Amino acid sequence: MEKKSYIGKIAMAIFVLLVAGHFAVIFLLMTALSGKVHYIPLIIAAAAILYIGFVLQIFDVFYKKSKRVKIFWIIAGIILAVCSIQPMYKWIDSRVPTVDAEVDIYQYEPFTDRNKLVQLEQAPKLKLEEPLPKIDGATALYPLYAAITQHLYPNKEYNPYNSEVMVNQTHEAYTNLILGNTDMIFVAGPSDQQVKHAEQNGIKLHLTPIGKEAFVFFVNSKNGIDNLSLEQIKGIYTGEITNWSEVGGKDDAIRAFQRPQDSGSQTALQRLMENTPLMEAPSEDIATGMGGIINEVSQYKNYRNAIGYTFRYYSNEMVKNKEIKLLEIDGIAPTRETIRTNTYPIASEFYIVTAGEPTGNVKAVIDWVLSDEGQALVEKAGYVSLSSIE
Repeated sequence: MEKKSYIGKIAMAIFVLLVAGHFAVIFLLMTALSGKVHYIPLIIAAAAILYIGFVLQIFDVFYKKSKRVKIFWIIAGIILAVCSIQPMYKWIDSRVPTVDAEVDIYQYEPFTDRNKLVQLEQAPKLKLEEPLPKIDGATALYPLYAAITQHLYPNKEYNPYNSEVMVNQTHEAYTNLILGNTDMIFVAGPSDQQVKHAEQNGIKLHLTPIGKEAFVFFVNSKNGIDNLSLEQIKGIYTGEITNWSEVGGKDDAIRAFQRPQDSGSQTALQRLMENTPLMEAPSEDIATGMGGIINEVSQYKNYRNAIGYTFRYYSNEMVKNKEIKLLEIDGIAPTRETIRTNTYPIASEFYIVTAGEPTGNVKAVIDWVLSDEGQALVEKAGYVSLSSIE
């Protein structure tokens, strides 16, 4: 009888193992696919401990001896605590806001009710007919070229992701232009890699400056630093300056975030650094929802010791995050006035870029943007027009 009972217990243990293992594998796969791989060691440890505890109980191995029971659960608790460290860190880290959060692009879609696009007081002298130039560009410039669309294009739907007027990140906009998917893009200047990519496809990029914008650095609003010099910025991004105390702040390690390669702001940083190599940036080891970033530059997280960068308009007008503050550079704040007077030290032009010399309706749009009407729209949209630069 005891032998049958023992065999029955073995059979029960195997059955529970197979059933629990089946559901555990499914659960682990779902966890991995959701990008939460940091929970996997904890899940495996918890499942193993519960199963071992179950087996020990049904076989009465030591459950009648309270001392051994305590030792088992103490060891189990230590294992679970160790496996919980990374999930706890990730949970706490997820509570830190990401500054470059998604912007509601549809609030700038042309010809929609109550969009946020600016409007000139008088109707423009130019009105386009088919064929309409296909436009793409950077998120930070979408409010401008969407307003241009609303002034010059026929009144119809222009979905930001599937129409003649789209919005993408800078590197995608350049790729679309080079591959012939668009006729013109509104962006910051190209990176060396983007120029090379164009040349490999037999294309010479043609850049037409249409306005000027500030490249800005920002920190957590509770950071005591309000001003950095250009040399200090370079020192931080080469890794020579690693602590805020070295630039007059608190004793805290600097987390200097960067953006992905070929983005407009990353190209601006590389131009600023000239030939000085950048330090390795903070990175994520797990996939995220934004295109599955793996071992790449992570999005800016607003830690109290962090520093990041973007363009003034995107920060001030589109994101409007009160948890960050823009730094003065060499004692000059990044404002439209300091851009206009050429006193802010990191201001640069932004462009309409075409694949070769513009012709037809593309040239007509560019000529209009450079006209008094177009430059007035650039200014009214919140950027700095070329015509207003002193």
